This record gives sequence, structure tokens and C-alpha cells, in this order.
Amino acid sequence: MENLKQSILELITDTSTNLPPDVRRAVNAAKMKEDLGTRAALSLSTIAQNVVMAEENVSPICQDTGMPTFEVKTPVGVNQLIIKKAIKEAIVEATKTGKLRPNSVDSLTGANSGDNIGPGTPVIHFEQWEEDEIEIKLILKGGGCENKNIQYSLPCELEGLGKAGRNLDGVRKCILHAVYQAQGQGCSAGFIGVGIGGDRTSGYALAKHQLFRPVDDVNPNPDLAALENYIMETANQLGIGTMGFGGNSTLLGCKIGVENRLPASFFVSVAYNCWAFRRQGVRLNAETGEIIRYLYKDEKVEMDVTPAAAASEKAEGRREVVLEAPISEEQIRSLKVGDVVIINGEMHTGRDALHSYLMDHDCPVDLNGGIIYHCGPVMLKDENGEWHVKAAGPTTSIREEPYQGEIIKKFGIRAVIGKGGMGAKTLKALNEHGAVYLNAIGGAAQYYAECLEKVEGVDFLEFGIPEAMWHLRVKGFAAIVTMDSHGNSLHADVEKSSLEKLAQFADPVF
Repeated sequence: MENLKQSILELITDTSTNLPPDVRRAVNAAKMKEDLGTRAALSLSTIAQNVVMAEENVSPICQDTGMPTFEVKTPVGVNQLIIKKAIKEAIVEATKTGKLRPNSVDSLTGANSGDNIGPGTPVIHFEQWEEDEIEIKLILKGGGCENKNIQYSLPCELEGLGKAGRNLDGVRKCILHAVYQAQGQGCSAGFIGVGIGGDRTSGYALAKHQLFRPVDDVNPNPDLAALENYIMETANQLGIGTMGFGGNSTLLGCKIGVENRLPASFFVSVAYNCWAFRRQGVRLNAETGEIIRYLYKDEKVEMDVTPAAAASEKAEGRREVVLEAPISEEQIRSLKVGDVVIINGEMHTGRDALHSYLMDHDCPVDLNGGIIYHCGPVMLKDENGEWHVKAAGPTTSIREEPYQGEIIKKFGIRAVIGKGGMGAKTLKALNEHGAVYLNAIGGAAQYYAECLEKVEGVDFLEFGIPEAMWHLRVKGFAAIVTMDSHGNSLHADVEKSSLEKLAQFADPVF
């Protein structure tokens, strides 16, 4: 039992902190395709640096360590209850040591269990097979990309693409639309698993199962192999790019599976995964529980960490501005979309629970002229009771759209940091009250953690570590203005241009 638990703990740690070789190759290839000095190229350089830092620090690549989902195959006669117990014990230990963020939340009360254990978490799928070894695969799929999963029921009408029928061409349109609707909110450039057929439940399960395939494999079904190649080529012509900043790399992998369906139902289910594609697997000795080999470590792949040249700064209208709270309205009004902002001083984290609370309550700190960071960090206490940041990248901001405009007005906030952009309501508030939205690089949790010099304090710890309001002192925290106080939004511009490009692929292909 102890060997088994330690093997699973090693699997969890490696999955959280060490990007697999096939994913590294895909990210390196994307970096090579981008024009030097563009926002996309600079983002991919940051991503590569973050991957290296996570491996060296043995710390989470992304602060959102997601919903641990295990696929376990066991020989006949192996006690699956023992494996389930070992998995749960390893999950608790990994959470305690900061390899996983406490992510298991009661759906009715909002209470965080604190150890990633609760009804439905972690997710464990068992299957028997005739081999002698135990196989355990794990994927850590964060909430940002999980929220961009989508399911279609054919036939249907799709924005930009028209009618999608009950055939392979209808499937093609659904997949392209799935990539389009994700924009930068799922931390593009991403990977997708697609399930054709099944029912509502099995279709999504099939889609997620595709994400366990190696990035560079070839589908044994020739029709699906052709469709995968087509999607990869076409999706990267949409111009959504890394983080939704525009660019040449929008999709890094596409894997498609198919199951039979009922005559009355035709579902196409798409599981979207961010660039921080954290999945790994091991083969275990069924008697000792020890690791025999890893499944996704064919070779050692180094990240391309050569800096992205800044040759195109003038073309993109980019300049660099240093800000420290409290920020004046005059400083904010001088900023334009494309500017790089370097933040020193104090900022405060705030996610869903805090935004909801602040709508009807006062804030324990003065936010006038201040900075809110959409972030749920991984935090650990030392032996002296002091908190330390282990991982701290941005979360997807669009979830705060119902609140953000009112919060900006009520508390005089000058800057909101997150990823993926926000909507028309927030854009209007930025214009009316003199504030900006700053896009940080999603998933770059080690890169940003290094900028966080000190934890000044915390409020609302009862919300759970991810949802608490952390008061952080930062130095050299870089982000890009993507929504300014003059009514301009890079996210809206990219969405509009990508929709126009999507419409070019409306005519039948298959």
C-alpha cells in the first residue's frame, strides 16, 4: 500500500510540475512559427521560461491544478478499492505539499474541503484488462479550459459557418466553431479532444479520453486522420493566437474518437485543453506497486527559451509603462491597447467569491487607485506561520463580467489583471471610470510567482485558499493592456476578425 501511494504521489508531482515531451515539442514548434517581437511570440517565450522554472522548482506549472482525473487499468484479481484509497491518500499529500491547489468545493455551500477530497473528487475511472501490470493515467485539466468545453447536437446552426448537418462535414464545422468560441479564454494555443456520437455523458468522456493520446500519433481511422489534419491546418488560419492576442498558432493538437449513437441523437463533444497540457501515465508492478516505466517520456525535450526579439515593437504600437498603486486616472488615460505595464508595489487577488461578496459589502482594504488580480494562487505556510506563494498565474476573467463594472465604480479600482479579456459591460466601466484591463500570460504560474516578493496579508480565508483575498507586494510584474479606458478591446477585435476568417470555411469540405 505504501509503495503504491508513493508511486501515485510521484505521478501526481510529475504531472503537475513537468510538461511531457510531446507537449514541449508542440510548444517549441509554435514558438518557431510566430513573427519575432509580436505579442504571441513574447507570450510563448514566457510560457517556455515558465515550463523550465516549474521543472527546476518542482512546483506547479499552472496555479490551477484542475480536477485530477485518473484512468486506471487493472489485471483481473487486483483490488481496485486499495488503489482508490492510495490515490486519495496521495492526493491529500500532494495538496499538503503544494503540488496541487485545494480545488474541491462543495457545490451547495461553496466550502473548500482543503485537501482535494470530496464527493466526485478526484475523478477515477477503472477498467480491467488482461495484462499483468497496472496502468494509471492522470490529467490535470484546469477550470479555465474546462469551461470552454462544448457539446453540439446535430443538426444545428453555427455562427459564421451556417448549417451543420449529421455527417462528417457537420462534425468539421462543430470542431472549428469550438476552437473559435474558446478564443484566448482557455489559454490558447490549446489542444482539443473530440468525441463523435455516444450520449451526452459518454460523448464528453470520449472527448476527454482523446487527450490521453500522444500529440504526434496518427489516428487509425483514415477519415478521422484526415479530419484531424484538416482541423490543425485550418484552425491555425483563424488568427486567434496565443492568449487570444492574434498570431499563427491557435491549436497545438487535435484528437478525434467516435462511438455509436442512438438514431435520434448526434452529439459532437469537444474537450478543450490549455497549452499547459498536464497529463502523464505510469505502468506499475501489480504486486509491489512500484513504477516500472512512464508512458509519456519517450525522450528528454528541452524548451526553446531563446528570447523573442522585439523587432516589431513600433509595428504593434507597444511601449512600456511602470505603475505603482495608488494609480491616478491621468496615468490610466495615457495607456493604450498594446502597452506593456510593469507593476511594482501592492496588488490584491480576487476571484468569484470575493467579487460576489463585494457587490453588497465593504472591502477590508482601500482599493481606491488599486489593482485587482484575478488569481487563485497556490499558497503554503512555513514553520513560522508565514504564507509563501508557490504558483500565481491569472485565472479566466470573463467569469467576473457580471460584477466587474460595478466593483470598479464602487471602489475606484484602476487596473484589473487576468487572462482572456472581459466583455462589453466591463469595457464600458473602464471608459466611464478610468481603468484598464491587463492581460497576464495564462498558465505562467512560476514566472509570476517570482515577481511576488511578499505576502502582506490575507482576508476571507474562509472562502478557501484560491478564493481568499491575498494582499501581495510585487516587483516587475509584466502584463499587456488589452482593454483600455478609451473603449478599445484587443479581445473584441480578435474575435471579430477570427469570425470573418471562420466564415471562409463554411462551404462543405467532406
